[in-house]
Amino acid sequence: MMQEDRVNHVANGSNHRVKLPDGTLLPRLGQGTWFVGDSPANKRQEIDALRTGVELGMTLIDTAEMYGDGRSELLVGEAVEEIRDQVFLVSKVYPHNAGTSRITRSCEESLKRLRTDRLDLYLLHWRGSIPFSETVEGMERLVAQGKILRWGVSNLDTADMKELFALTRGTHCVTNQVLYHLGSRGIEYDLLPWLKERHVPIMAYCPLAQAGSLRRGLVEHETVRAVARRHDITPFQLLLAWSIRSGDVIAIPKSSSIDHVKDNAAADQVELTEEDLAQLDKAFPKPTRKVHLDIV
Repeated sequence: MMQEDRVNHVANGSNHRVKLPDGTLLPRLGQGTWFVGDSPANKRQEIDALRTGVELGMTLIDTAEMYGDGRSELLVGEAVEEIRDQVFLVSKVYPHNAGTSRITRSCEESLKRLRTDRLDLYLLHWRGSIPFSETVEGMERLVAQGKILRWGVSNLDTADMKELFALTRGTHCVTNQVLYHLGSRGIEYDLLPWLKERHVPIMAYCPLAQAGSLRRGLVEHETVRAVARRHDITPFQLLLAWSIRSGDVIAIPKSSSIDHVKDNAAADQVELTEEDLAQLDKAFPKPTRKVHLDIV
């Protein structure tokens, strides 16, 4: 299958798409895999969930060499082996492996675990001690070798992005994957507008917040529950719909069961009104000053 046909096929199935700088269209809801693959007892359920997500149009699957020391990639590889051309496959490299001497080996090991010959997108997981110039050189070499089709970054704040884009080939970065949800809106002050000006979408990880008190505070909040009731959806679906409302954000919630995947996919059809957004803004205000980038 030619690359252009594959990209169109990957995006097919989603009514709402996000465009990468190279013109690639992706569904605005994908699938995250942090902690997926950690328990052998859950293997079948997790594979079925990923495949169901692809069937429902959530064709972007995100993983990383860090997740479970490769176990996540192994499970994803098994899940997508027979449907590889339907999937936009993303993985991430450790910062200490992002230099020219190690990035090729890391990528090849990820490819082996994922049972594929190329990644659709390869991300620097977070900034480490290796200079951006060296990471960019390594990424570009992988593109030239056909091992990856494009590259991006994760967990970089505005100053980091400006430094990256000052490099000649740094502008080849197609996305920045960061923490973003209704309870963590710091990127809206400067990072999100800066990226939007350059037509670089973000990928939002943990769009439902991490499990615990913060997530409970969101889903149990009176305003969240009221807006959700108005649309006859769950608070979780509302949080997902909110995260992708702008059209330039791709959210990658993790789901390890078919029922949760179906609920997530349905959030793509929710259209929030100006009144909904105003009420949510009042309950969870936009930042009015620079906020340090949240990372988990």
